[in-house]
Amino acid sequence: MKIEDVIKSGQMTLSKKVVMNVMYTHNVVAESVNEVMRTYDLSPEQFNVLRILRGQKGKPANMCVIQERMIAKTSNTTRLVDKLLLKGLVSRKVCDNNRRKMEIAITERGLDLLTDLDPAVEENEMKFANNLSSEELGQLNYLLEKYRTL
Repeated sequence: MKIEDVIKSGQMTLSKKVVMNVMYTHNVVAESVNEVMRTYDLSPEQFNVLRILRGQKGKPANMCVIQERMIAKTSNTTRLVDKLLLKGLVSRKVCDNNRRKMEIAITERGLDLLTDLDPAVEENEMKFANNLSSEELGQLNYLLEKYRTL
C-alpha cells in the first residue's frame, strides 16, 4: 500500500514520502516486535540490553558500553538494568578496578529467556523479510544505511 493511501494525504514531495514511509514502517515493525516481547514480559529496550550482554560472551559490561550499543540511544539504561535485575535476568556488581563503575552481566535465567525468545524473534523478522528477495534485502539495508548517513 502506498504511503499516501495510508496517511490519506494528497501531494507530497518525494523526500517527504520517503520520510513518512520510513516513520510508518518503523511503527509497523515496532508494534510487531512489541507484541512478541510482551509475551515474555520484556520491552524491546530490555531485550536489546539482554542481547548486548549475551554478546559479551560471559564478560560483564559497564553502563557506558551498554548505552553506546543500544539501538535507541535515548533509553534510560540504568532504569532498564534495574528492571532486568528485579526479574533476575542480569546481575550487577561494583567493578574491582574502578569502584565508581558497575559491571552488568547476563544471568543463566537471562540466557535461558533469550534461548526461548530467539525462535519467536526470528519468526517475526522473517515475516517481514519474506516479502523481499535476498538481493532486495541487501539493497534495502544498503539504502537505509546510506539514507541515515548525514
